[in-house]
Order: sequence, then structure tokens, then C-alpha cells
Amino acid sequence: MSKISPRIIEDALADALREVPALFVEGAKGVGKTLTSKCFAKTFLQMDKPSVREALANDTESIAQMEPPVLIDEWQFVPEVWNTVRRLVDDGAPPGSFILTGNVSQTRPELHSGAGRILGKRMRPLSLFERLSPRSPVSLGTLLAQATPFSQPLRGTCTANIATYADEIVKSGLPGIRKYSEKRASEMLESYIEYAVTRDFTQKGVLVRKPALLMRWLRSYAAATATDAGYSEILDSATAGESDKISKPTALAYRAALERLWLLDELQPWLDGGDYFSRLKQTPRHHLADPALACSLLGIDTADLLAGRAETRFDAKHGTFAGRLFESLLVQSVRTYADANRASVSYFRTQNGDREVDIIVQKKRRIVALEVKLSPTVRDADVRHLVWLKTQLGKNLADAAVLTTGSECYRRKKDGIAVLPAALLGP
Repeated sequence: MSKISPRIIEDALADALREVPALFVEGAKGVGKTLTSKCFAKTFLQMDKPSVREALANDTESIAQMEPPVLIDEWQFVPEVWNTVRRLVDDGAPPGSFILTGNVSQTRPELHSGAGRILGKRMRPLSLFERLSPRSPVSLGTLLAQATPFSQPLRGTCTANIATYADEIVKSGLPGIRKYSEKRASEMLESYIEYAVTRDFTQKGVLVRKPALLMRWLRSYAAATATDAGYSEILDSATAGESDKISKPTALAYRAALERLWLLDELQPWLDGGDYFSRLKQTPRHHLADPALACSLLGIDTADLLAGRAETRFDAKHGTFAGRLFESLLVQSVRTYADANRASVSYFRTQNGDREVDIIVQKKRRIVALEVKLSPTVRDADVRHLVWLKTQLGKNLADAAVLTTGSECYRRKKDGIAVLPAALLGP
């Protein structure tokens, strides 16, 4: 079957289907769950078709007689199918029997969690590696696995530059939207967000009495991308100078619904750092599922990013919005690479903010630390936190790098810190 591009998650799905009876491929709408999962399926049940939905709703047990793997797309249209799959797994369904896909997390109390029966795999928008297909990528897995820290030779060049990354931020990693011009893609993203607010919320049982207020909150959240701004700060920003305020309980309900729809993808703090440090930051950093959604919500295009016209009220404390969008793009990409290596992703910041690292990738006790710089060059000041972290973690720090908009890949002689063009990092 022809696909838009190979996906990194494909190897993980193929490997899991050799051992696991049931998989749940989850993620936001439009990331490519169905198209990718269909490559593994022998039977395809498209649950958004009324006839298919009605037939299965009246006989969920019929999936046991279908040729596996059975792909049940948008399973949430017939929620009972989840428990049916779970029971069939308990009854001895063989590996590779079922694949469920959906854009909503499994949170209904009457349904079994699926723990120990249904293996979840998160799918995100296209990473930079999947979009640009560099010829000489630097493998995150290799950096994590190197026997001697900071020993992997690093060489290579790429043609991507700051204009490339600005274009990728705005263009989106949703495969179905990337085929359009920037103007049309912007319209599609606006429609994507409007659909979530007007229809998906209702389907998830969240009543939106005033959609305009929800959109204000979403815009404020988008403006706080890649910051750890408090939720009260975001809420205040959403209705600054307005008499019509969003209550905190309402804002929390909006946030919970957006999380269930996978439209928020917050980055948690590195709590494991408590083994090494005291008084670490506890609040998450805010990210939407795709930084292009933030651009759409705030009316920012590629020209705005390149001309320095992308400004928000959070910039004074947290750096330029263009830089934070670049960070969000790389967090999204690194999460995909980390998932392929069964590693976790977080960020590091001390409570008083004197030390911080944008991205911490950890696999067991092996750590790779990454800083993000919207610049083609790296100075000593840009690596000071990485050098400090290196002294603190010793051999547990497998590597450290600055991800840049430059073209050259190399390792600094004076401290061993790697300098990587962002496009060259891969799984």
C-alpha cells in the first residue's frame, strides 16, 4: 500500500505484533494512525461507517472469527469492542490478533483499562527525520548505547537552515495537511481546531457553553508553548482586560478534554533528577500536539517567524516565541525517536531556575541531554548547563548536544559537547 512516508513507529508495531495479541495505536486526529496500521491488517473495520458500526455493535464477538490482524479503526464509536478484545486476549487470542486505533484516550470507567492485555503505542505528527529524510543521521539510540560516554564520532552536514525550520513549524507534521500550500494548510489547521472545539468536545461529554472563551484559553495556552507558566497565569492571560472570565474549574475541564483528544502533549519535569539534585521544578512545560497548531491559533506564518514578528506576552520571561516553537518542534521529534528506543523524555530545571536543560532523554540509567538553540552557531555560554550537568552525572550522562539551525555536525574539543544540526538527529 502506498503511504505518504515511512513512519518510525512501524518497526515497533511490527515487533509488538509478533508477541502481543492486541495493540492500541493512539494519538491526535490526522497523525496517520489508520494509514500506518492498515499496512499490518488483514481485516479492516472502519467504525465511522454507520453500516459497519451497527453490525459490530450488535455482535462484537464476531471479531474473533475474522482474519487477523483485525484493525478496528476509531473503536470508540462502539466502546464495547474494547472489553470484547480484552476478553478475547484473556481467552488466549494469539499474537497479532487485533489493532485498535483512536484519537481519544481510553478513560470510560465502565471499560477495563486494558492493562496487561492491550499494549498502547502513541503516534505523533511527523518528526523532522520523517519529514526531511537526512542522508547521514545521528542516531539517538547510538548515543544512548555508546559504551564510553561522549565517544561517538560525529561528522556530517545538512542543507536545512533557519528558513527550513520556520517552514516546518508552520507547515505541520500532520501528513494530510502537508500536501497543501501554506495558505490552504492554514485554513485546514483552523478547521481542525474548530472541529475539535465544536464537535469533539461534545462527543467527549464536555459542554462548551461559550466557544469563544475556550478559543481564548487555547490561544493563551499556545502563547505559553515551551514554558512552565502556571495555569493561573495562562488563565489570566486568556481573559486579560475582559469582564467575561473563564473559571478555574472550567479551564481545568477544557484542559482535561484536550488531553483526552491528544491535542496537548505536555513535557513533564525530570523527577528522576531527584536522585542527583534537590529542589527541582515540578510543573510541566506546555506543548500542543503540533507547533503548527500554535501558529494557527495565533495567526503566525513563516514570514512572521523569520522577520521576528512572532511575539507573545510570555516572551519576557521565557525567551522568543520563535525559539520556543523551534524547541516544541524538536521536543515532538525527539519524543518519537525516544519511543523507538523505549526511552523517556523530560526537561530539567532547578527550582530557582539557575540551571536548566531543554530535553532529557533517559533509558534506564543512561541519559542524553539536549539543548535547543535557534542559531547556526554555538558559544561557550550555550553549553554551560550541559557542561555542568556532565560534572554532576558522570558516566550516567552518555552524551550531551546542542541542537542548532546550522549545517555542520561536530564535537567541541574543549568539553566534548556535540553540536548537531536539528535535521540530522534521528532514532
